[in-house]
Amino acid sequence: QVQLAESGGGLVQAGGSLRLSCAASGSSFSIVAMGWYRQAPGKQRELVAQMTSGGNTNYADSVKGRFTISRDSAKNTVYLQMSSLKPEDTAVYYCNTEALITTYPYKKNYWGQGTQVTVSS
Repeated sequence: QVQLAESGGGLVQAGGSLRLSCAASGSSFSIVAMGWYRQAPGKQRELVAQMTSGGNTNYADSVKGRFTISRDSAKNTVYLQMSSLKPEDTAVYYCNTEALITTYPYKKNYWGQGTQVTVSS
């Protein structure tokens, strides 16, 4: 019922910036929270940043001060502005949304397909 379209990944040098975007589409849903996770090879998926429908934000300690999450509620889109990138930020970044399915109603998490971010030193 919800599809997530991610974009903005790529290759960047250390100290550079990237902006990821994720747009949610579908029917009969409303967004409870949207955010970004990342997963590096051999590691578990971890939360990077998220924003609730009320505007509250949560960041991983490793990205505080460098990454900023924002949203365009009218477009059901969330952005992740990444600055001062480090090689350890290299991972596949996944968009995630917790959506309220309004026809039932119930909550469910949806995942994007992932976008690769590679930071070279």
